[in-house]
Amino acid sequence: MSDQVTLADVAQASGCSLATVSLALRNKPGVSLETRKRILDIAADLGYVVRSAEAPVQTVGLLIKSESESLQRGGPFYAYVLAGIEEICRRHQINLLYGTLLVDASNHALETPPLLFNDSLDGLLLVGVRLDETLGATLARLRTPFVLVDAYSEALKVDSVLSNNYRAAYTAVEYLWQLGHRHIALVGGGPASFPSIAERYRGYQQALFDHGMTETYAADCELRSDAALEAARSLLLSHPEITAIFGCNDEMAIATMQAARELGIAVPQRLSVIGFDDIELAQHVVPALTTLHVDKVLMGQMAMQLLLWRLENLDATRVTTLIDAPLVERQSVAACP
Repeated sequence: MSDQVTLADVAQASGCSLATVSLALRNKPGVSLETRKRILDIAADLGYVVRSAEAPVQTVGLLIKSESESLQRGGPFYAYVLAGIEEICRRHQINLLYGTLLVDASNHALETPPLLFNDSLDGLLLVGVRLDETLGATLARLRTPFVLVDAYSEALKVDSVLSNNYRAAYTAVEYLWQLGHRHIALVGGGPASFPSIAERYRGYQQALFDHGMTETYAADCELRSDAALEAARSLLLSHPEITAIFGCNDEMAIATMQAARELGIAVPQRLSVIGFDDIELAQHVVPALTTLHVDKVLMGQMAMQLLLWRLENLDATRVTTLIDAPLVERQSVAACP
């Protein structure tokens, strides 16, 4: 029966690759007229139902990064991103197929997930990953339109939705400066970090440079609470002049507050701490964490809307959407003593 015939069946019968068959059946460029006709004839003989290019979007794939030591799909940050994606899919009655992509400590893909080769996909969203040359080449070959969500490509110019990390970090440091802080440190990132974190480092550094400060304090560590705790402890012991710390995300900032508490340094009376992301925990720690608010639901919504636009404008210029992260003032920051 026709509903039992798959793209792989057509590929095997035609002697062509899955990518070539997919291009031919979707009437996309990159396949000769002769090969396209042969594939279409074989698909018809097998009873494969070819969807019209004019058909509405029916199915979108979503690949989210997965770290081997974590059971959560990308952690609490991405749960809200997924909620935004799902909302747009429900509104347009689009099926959403989930998959995970195992990544290393730098968020580089360690595998090629089977979801990429699902012939029912109209488009694809990749969340939290770092697109290297291997995965980028696979996606380019398949030609399935895709959007990166809080993710980065080193090999391709692609559509993406990102936080305005540089501007937000600059805002955080400027806020601390206006409160009288001059010895402002950073915990959790450096120039070689994952691109979003590296952008925050650049924003931190530039804000200080613009005020004539050539000395900065950066504790580059892995984005784990235990690593941040040790980095912050070492930083505070070796540089007692520090009066404020910017954590590259809320987890880094909360670990910094713990390190200060263990060293008998009062927050915010002696040390101000500011985070980034505004995760749920940020407002429940004591003192409540001042942070930069990333609208994670909006990020997911914008990514899905961008993908829908891309599917109707395949040849348009690639788009990068930056979402600002406004400051949320709570109790972890005070004027410099």
